[in-house]
Amino acid sequence: MADSRERDSLTTSRALVLASGNPGKLAELRRMLGPLGWGIRLQSEWEIEEAVEDGATFIENALIKARHAALRTGLPSLGDDSGLVVDALQGAPGIFSSRYAGKHGNDSANNSKLLKALREVPANQRLAHFYCAMVLMKHAEDPAPLLATGKWHGRIVDQPRGAGGFGYDPLFWVESEGCTSAELNPAVKNRLSHRGQALSALVTQLGIQSPA
Repeated sequence: MADSRERDSLTTSRALVLASGNPGKLAELRRMLGPLGWGIRLQSEWEIEEAVEDGATFIENALIKARHAALRTGLPSLGDDSGLVVDALQGAPGIFSSRYAGKHGNDSANNSKLLKALREVPANQRLAHFYCAMVLMKHAEDPAPLLATGKWHGRIVDQPRGAGGFGYDPLFWVESEGCTSAELNPAVKNRLSHRGQALSALVTQLGIQSPA
């Protein structure tokens, strides 16, 4: 937990670098953080290479990415590592979600591979959840970064539905809303999602109003 001086330094500057090159993540986080006065920019604006994500868990990779971005930019950084965990696939694609089909960030190929892997799995056994680990580092040597996690339960449908979101959103059925994540209104998705949950918990640790 940050002490009062650390929280003040962060909430006063309200400038963060997102340890990612993913414009979908940036758009979601800007919608959630923008109303609170936070400015967030992709690390690619500094022409920073992607960190080597060689951790064994989402939390380890989020720390690796946040530290890497803070070191290269000198700014507070937000590291987010998230992915899809499918019960019938023993947790796959997990930490390899963005490169499940081989190429990083190829959503279409990743979704196709997932559907193929679940082809013989009945609908009631396609349970899954999105998981997010989010880390906020004040600087690259921060010994006590803020950490929050979120988990969003659902199941995988048999074909893509909806044009919103990114990643596995077109395949992720949200029972409470009766649609896939890709069909949700962005504001509703931000309130329900794994990333929204993690971010809400993170800003609560900073002692400011939650974006949820």
